[in-house]
Amino acid sequence: MTPVQIAVEVVGWAGALLILLAYVLVTVGRLTGQSLAFQWMNLFGAAGFIINGWWHGALPSTALNIFWMLIATVALWRLWKRRRSSTAAM
Repeated sequence: MTPVQIAVEVVGWAGALLILLAYVLVTVGRLTGQSLAFQWMNLFGAAGFIINGWWHGALPSTALNIFWMLIATVALWRLWKRRRSSTAAM
């Protein structure tokens, strides 16, 4: 394996672990779906899957994870706006 191939695999596995960990933490009640940590884990996890899926030509997985990443991005934007507006009200 070349260094690039190894990097693609590491990024893919890291993405899988992040998304799995985010799901587990929400399921056991350690995080909520509205937490920054949950959304960041999903965003970076999806990014890892996008890179790995694209490299391997797995276009359905790549497309799904592009949307997964967009959902996390929108959620993070809304959380940022909500926190910004609540801080400004003080």
